[in-house]
Amino acid sequence: MARLTKCRRVCHFPGSLLFTPSQSNKSDKIITLTVDEYEAIRLIDKEGMSQEKCAAYMQVARTTVQKIYEEARKKIAEMLVDGFMLKIEGGEYRLCDGRDCACEKLFCKKREFIDKYYKEKGDGIMRIAVTHENGQIFGHFGHTEQFKIYDVKDGNIVSSEIVDTNGSGHGALAEMLHALNVDVLICGGIGGGAQIALRELGIKIFGGVSGSADDAVGAFAAGSLEYNPNVKCDHHDHEHGAEAHTCGAHGCGHGHCGNR
Repeated sequence: MARLTKCRRVCHFPGSLLFTPSQSNKSDKIITLTVDEYEAIRLIDKEGMSQEKCAAYMQVARTTVQKIYEEARKKIAEMLVDGFMLKIEGGEYRLCDGRDCACEKLFCKKREFIDKYYKEKGDGIMRIAVTHENGQIFGHFGHTEQFKIYDVKDGNIVSSEIVDTNGSGHGALAEMLHALNVDVLICGGIGGGAQIALRELGIKIFGGVSGSADDAVGAFAAGSLEYNPNVKCDHHDHEHGAEAHTCGAHGCGHGHCGNR
C-alpha cells in the first residue's frame, strides 16, 4: 500500500491566483504553482526563513521543503524567462486555522484576524453566507461590504447575523468565510479567482442569484434555489477556464494527505 502524503501546512492562502505577462506570444501555456510551493516561496524568499524553519512551520521534513522550494523556483524562472502565464492552485496541503501553531510575530496579524471572525458551529448546522446590502443579495463578491450569515438545521433557519467585511479583496474575504466556518456562499457575480480560492477552502458556491437574501436562503434550505453554476464577473477576471478542486473544509488540495 502506497504511503499517504503528509499535508503541508499553509498559513497564508494567496490573494492573487493568476499572473499574466502584458506582452507575450506564449500566453497559451500556463505554469501551475501549487499552494504549498507558493507557501515555501513566501516563507523562504519573502519572510527570510531558513529551509529548516520553513519545514517546521509547514510541518514536514527539511528535505521535503527543499524539494518543494526547488521545484517552485524552477517554475517561477520558467514563467519569467519564457513569458508564460502562472496560476496557483492545488497541491498537498491543509490550511492553518491560526490556532494550531505557535504564533510568532510573523503570524500575529493572521491570529488577530482569526480571533476576530472565528465562530463555532454546532452539530448538524449548515452555515450559509450571502453577499448582503440592504436585505438584498449584493451583485459582486469581491466588493461586498457585508455578509449575512445564516445557520440552517433540518431545513430551517435557526439564526442569522450580519458581518462587516471592511471592503476586503477576494482573498481576504475567502479566508474570512473560512474562519466563520461557512459551508455555502450565495452571491451574485463572482470572479474566477475568487471561485478558486473558495473551492480550495471547501466552500460551495451558488452564484448568479439576486433578490432577497432571506428568500434565497429559504429557497436553498428547501432545495429550490435557482442559480447559475457558470456565473463569473465579466469586467476584471481572466482565468482562462482554470478550474479548482477541493477535498473538504480544511483545504487539503487533493485529498490524499495523511498524518494530520
